[in-house]
Amino acid sequence: MQEELNQFERNKVWELVQRPTHQSKVDRTHFRIQDGESILLVQIYVDDIIFGSKNKELCDKFSNLMQGKFEMSMMGELTFFLGLQVKQMKDGTFISQTKYTIDLMKKFGMEEKSSVKIPMNASVKMDMDADVGVCARFQSAPKESHMTAAKRIIRYLKGCQEVGLRYPKEGGFKLIGYSDSDYDGCRVDRKSTSYTCQMLGNRLVSWFSKKQNSIATSTGEAEYIAAGCCCAQVLWMRQQLRDYDIEEREIPIMRCLATTLTCSSTLDLITKPSKSLRLGSP
Repeated sequence: MQEELNQFERNKVWELVQRPTHQSKVDRTHFRIQDGESILLVQIYVDDIIFGSKNKELCDKFSNLMQGKFEMSMMGELTFFLGLQVKQMKDGTFISQTKYTIDLMKKFGMEEKSSVKIPMNASVKMDMDADVGVCARFQSAPKESHMTAAKRIIRYLKGCQEVGLRYPKEGGFKLIGYSDSDYDGCRVDRKSTSYTCQMLGNRLVSWFSKKQNSIATSTGEAEYIAAGCCCAQVLWMRQQLRDYDIEEREIPIMRCLATTLTCSSTLDLITKPSKSLRLGSP
């Protein structure tokens, strides 16, 4: 290994530098740079870089530094990234996928199709992630019914092109997790589905729905697995919040029917299974 590093130096192929000290412990592509009382946040995705700070001079300084070190171009204020449209306003930020939805309809020739109010049959739980996931399970050997369901999802998207997520500037940073499950929801293998989302104050920052790996034998077991997924996510987010000097010692995880547990460590979930999840607050 040392000989290979020496060859890099001799051939001047790579410039070896010290590992950055301000790298996030959770996300290795995320960096926080402190300059006095100002903070610059940098996020790297492949060959794209997003950075921001309340101090414009710090942003300009970082921009000039990167352009001096690397051959790169500045795209200006963030307005579009990875299919997301970003609208920055004085009172917050609004994120949507209007352009992505329009391009999707053009790709499949559905611009003239009428919109529908629900993405799938009314007997199916109305969750966009779950509906797309159900169709994706049959992509290796799809049938005509799966194609019809996929087209209905696109028609549903047409009717909510302008819908998005609003992140207000004002508000607290209290992290709260929500968990739910659809017991025995899959008609093919009778597996349940876990639903979780996480709020930072009044801002939705993370969510997912995923079919569980094993077949739950009761609603309590299905909800326990869903709460475990939610707990794992909030613990990961708690660690990431420490990069911003935000310490969350107790994080409530709430179920739809007002059942709550507090996740201060992984042991809370492991040692308090049924009482925390099914029988009310601990």
